[in-house]
This record gives sequence, structure tokens and C-alpha cells, in this order.
Amino acid sequence: MEEEEAPLVAENSETQTLTKKNHTRDVHILSSAFLLIFLAYGAVQNLESTINTEEDLGTISLGILYSSFMVFSFFASLVVRFLGTKNALVLGTTGYWLFIAANLKPTWYTMVPASLYMGFSASIIWVAEFVGNLMSLVLLKDGTGGTTSGSGITLLYIVFLCSMTLGTILMCFLQKRDAKGEEILPDSSVSFYSSMVSLSKSIIAPLFDLRMLLIIPLIAYSGLQQAFVWAEYTKYIVEPALGESGVGGAMAVYGAFDAICSLAMGRLTSGLKSMTLIVCAGAFIQLIVLLWLLLKYSVTSGVLGILYPLLMAAALGIGDGIFNTQLNALLGMLFKHDMEGAFAQLKVWQCVSIAVVFFVSPYISLHAVLVVMLVAVCISVVGFLFLTLMVEKAFSFVD
Repeated sequence: MEEEEAPLVAENSETQTLTKKNHTRDVHILSSAFLLIFLAYGAVQNLESTINTEEDLGTISLGILYSSFMVFSFFASLVVRFLGTKNALVLGTTGYWLFIAANLKPTWYTMVPASLYMGFSASIIWVAEFVGNLMSLVLLKDGTGGTTSGSGITLLYIVFLCSMTLGTILMCFLQKRDAKGEEILPDSSVSFYSSMVSLSKSIIAPLFDLRMLLIIPLIAYSGLQQAFVWAEYTKYIVEPALGESGVGGAMAVYGAFDAICSLAMGRLTSGLKSMTLIVCAGAFIQLIVLLWLLLKYSVTSGVLGILYPLLMAAALGIGDGIFNTQLNALLGMLFKHDMEGAFAQLKVWQCVSIAVVFFVSPYISLHAVLVVMLVAVCISVVGFLFLTLMVEKAFSFVD
């Protein structure tokens, strides 16, 4: 009897080893695919406000994209559940592919539909990379420090389109998960209805919580400052000083400091007191940059003319890394019993503020945007500090 059971144990061990290898393989595929996809999209997004300037097509397209992203975020989990993880990921990449393809012939008839569809795609998969900005720096450089012709821009988009295509192809090699894994398919209209009701409750319920109402200004500011970097900073600060090719270099610096700061701050976060100190530091850094731009900064030549935009990019990247890590940690700590609803609020309010900036950007001055941001960061920090005092008081009362 013991001899008959031995092969079964061995077979189980082999199955576990094979499953582990499949998971590892999928992680490598996903990492490579996301890198190829988002290095392309991230760089193209950063160039929209500086290249597609006719009738402000670039910024308005991004406003449409983030509005669409906000709306479809409410239904993204249902789509993933219905299609399965692999099919949803492959479908999600097609929106990014079409958006970059539309930039080869940027008109209202190509960019608006592509932006709407990409908002849906982005609600399924959304991360950020900065490596593609280095490609912009190289391919848009004309050798004299200026900007390139339309052929150079076309070449850049073709390279990004190839990167996007390869990333989409890689997604097709992911393993399908069985019912024991992540694949969950609704089997009736009743399950769809119950999912919608549950989703609606998770989105609306947090709005009746004072803690969430105090966090929302900080969430909105985090989206506001991201949109400022993508739309205003690249257009009014980087391009006049460094040219279109310099946008890629500045945004690579921004992305690098954002990523490094996110990793460092994630390790330093240990509780509410550490969050308070870190958020205040991030707000102070952004205040310095905003006041510098509002009161003192002007485009200069020489080494300082190159150095100043890069220093600002680094500081803005540090601020973004701080706000993103601390908001995620804070929501996870305060809303343990409704994580889905809390993070839905994060996504919605960030998208709202990003879309608003892109829509109004063509009609207001840089000075006006900076004033709004200064007011917004002050309000958000005051709300955050009031929240920390309220939470600490509640904890001390319980003790």
C-alpha cells in the first residue's frame, strides 16, 4: 500500500513545481510586456502638450482619455471578471496601441476615438514607466540642440508602436488560470446586478465618512500635480529651455526620482506619525518649486538653463513619489474593511483633477495654474493634518 502511494506524492510535488514555474514565467512575461507598453505610452503622453499643439489637440485628447478612464474604472473589475485575466490584459493593451497609432496622423477624428477607447483600456491595466523618455531624448535630438522635423517625430512614434506591438504579443503567451485561480466568470444576470449594487455601495459609502472627505483634497492634489507636470511643466518650462528633445530627458529625471522616492518612502513608512512627516516634507518640496516658478524663474541660457528644469523635474518627481506611497498606505490603514471603495476614490478623484487640468490648460495661463496649485496644496495639507489629529485622538480615546 505504501509503495502504491509513493508515485502520487511524487506526482503532486511535480505538479507544484510546474505550477510555480508557470507563475514565475507569467511574472517575467508581464514585467517585460508592461515595460514595453508603458515606456512607449509614458513618453508619448509627456509629448502631447508640446507636439500636438494645433487647436490644443494633445491636451484635450488627454482630458478626454482621463475622463473616459474615470468612468470606466467603475466597471473595470466586472470586465476583468467576465473576460478573465489573460483576455482582459490583451484587450487592455489594444487601447494603448491605438492611441500611439493615432498620433501618426493626429486629427480630431483619430485622437478623440482613440482617447475614449484608451480610457477603457487603461481602466483594466494602468502602471507608469519613465524609460521611454530616454528614447524621446535620443530620437528627437537633431544634433544642434534644437528640435527635429516631422520625420523624426514619425520615427519616434513608429519605434513606440513597435514596442507596444511586442508588448501586446507577449501578453498572448500568459497562462490561462482555472477556476481555482483568478478566473471568476459571472454565470447569470443576477450576479451582474449584485456586482453593480455592491460596486455602487463601495463607491458612494466612503463619501459619508469624514476621514475620506479629509483625504480627498490630497488625492485631488496628487492628480493635479501629475497633470501639471505632463501638460504645463513640459510645455512652458522644459520645451522653451531644452527643446522638444529635452522633454524626454527631463521626464526621465522626473520618473527616476519618482520611482526611487517611492521605494525609499515605502520603507520609511511605519505609522501615522511617519506618514505625517513624509507628507509634510513632500508638500514643502512642491511648495518651493511652485513658488520658484511663480516668483523667480525665467528661461536662461547656458548650464543653468539646462540645470534648472532638471532640478525641478527631480523635486516634482520626489513629491509625486511621496504622495502616491503615503496615500496608498493611509487608505490601506484607515479603510481595511472597504479597500475596494477607498481605492476607487483614489482613482476617481485623481482622474477628475487630471482631466480638469488638461481641459482648462489651453484657456488659462501658467501663472493662474501655479496659484491654483499653491492654494490646493495648502488646503490638502491642512485637511491631512486635521485628519491625523482626529485619528490620533480616536486611538488615544480607545487606549
